[in-house]
Amino acid sequence: MESPGTLISGIEYKVRKLIGLVARLQNENRELKERIEEYKNKSINLELRIDQQQEKIRILKLAKSLSKEESKTEVKLKINELLREIDNCVRLLNK
Repeated sequence: MESPGTLISGIEYKVRKLIGLVARLQNENRELKERIEEYKNKSINLELRIDQQQEKIRILKLAKSLSKEESKTEVKLKINELLREIDNCVRLLNK
């Protein structure tokens, strides 16, 4: 049977080892959380860019369709649709 001093030394060693492991895991966890935040920010930026590009496409399509000979009624309908979208955006921003 081992002496109490040897047992205590073994326990102290294992506790120090566990403390080191906890510190490493906490550090790794912090780094992973930082990476998650970076990826979230990148995702948000990419979504904004996609929205901007889609808006540009929509504007280009509208400009192309308006450049063709169309009746005034059709142009007025498109303008009214755009105004409704703008009003909806303003309403969402005011929330």
